[in-house]
Amino acid sequence: MPQLVIENLHERVIEVLDSSKSILQLAQAERIDWMHACGGKGRCTTCRVQVLDGMEHLHALTEAEQGFRAKGRLAEDERLSCQVKPTGDLRVYIPDACKFPHLNYSS
Repeated sequence: MPQLVIENLHERVIEVLDSSKSILQLAQAERIDWMHACGGKGRCTTCRVQVLDGMEHLHALTEAEQGFRAKGRLAEDERLSCQVKPTGDLRVYIPDACKFPHLNYSS
């Protein structure tokens, strides 16, 4: 069973039981507070994650992600957590700009 590891949330591991769910949906199901200003509709970049390992387990960029990448708002190693659905093991990092001040992140 694939695992999603959120490195800077103290190596939090989420079992990916349903590959039809996005990273954002998986995190919310685990009651992890996750920034998503547009409500998870791919209209902003506040839910983005840096993919440290497992990019091959994600589908191609969505239209929304392509637009943000073209505008320089989404780096090569970043994806929108509301848009991507992991199909294999994935390790991600939440960038500083996407962190909530009330959560305790690890380094």
